[in-house]
Amino acid sequence: MVYPIEVAEERLTAATFEELAMPLLDQLYNFAHWLAQDRTEAEDLVQETYAKALKGFSSFQPGTNFRAWMYRILRNTFLTSRTGLKASATVPLDSDDSPELPAGPETPETILIERSQHQLLQTAIEALPVHFREVLLLCEVEEMSYQEIAATLSIPIGTVMSRLSRARKALRESLQQSLVRA
Repeated sequence: MVYPIEVAEERLTAATFEELAMPLLDQLYNFAHWLAQDRTEAEDLVQETYAKALKGFSSFQPGTNFRAWMYRILRNTFLTSRTGLKASATVPLDSDDSPELPAGPETPETILIERSQHQLLQTAIEALPVHFREVLLLCEVEEMSYQEIAATLSIPIGTVMSRLSRARKALRESLQQSLVRA
């Protein structure tokens, strides 16, 4: 379980920023990659997020959730980026995104089934509208509480709950339709 990171007022220095922000790098990259659906764009988003956060660190409100603050900066950066505004769905041409083969006595058939299920789920998540996808990912992948998600997205908790419910329903329906077609 991940807990909110709160900062005392007297500790707002560049070293403090590094101490707080660096452990979030992988989590922020994962979220950016899910939002942008492109590795290069995700790297750019995270880099821009860290630059904006460092520049605006003096405006961070001590005693509030630093993690939610960083995610909010990332989300706003995404929404104002080319990718966020047009919400385009691009297909990467490189094959670096292929899942690694699991170690163990699995057969080629089980590996194929697992990969196809993973691809089916990933495609269904990517097809969700951004406002559903981000709530779902923050809750299920980043394990944020409803309160943290509300703070990150600057929306009421009730909106978080309704979007999460609708995202899960849309995901369930999409997967059911995909399985019926298969």
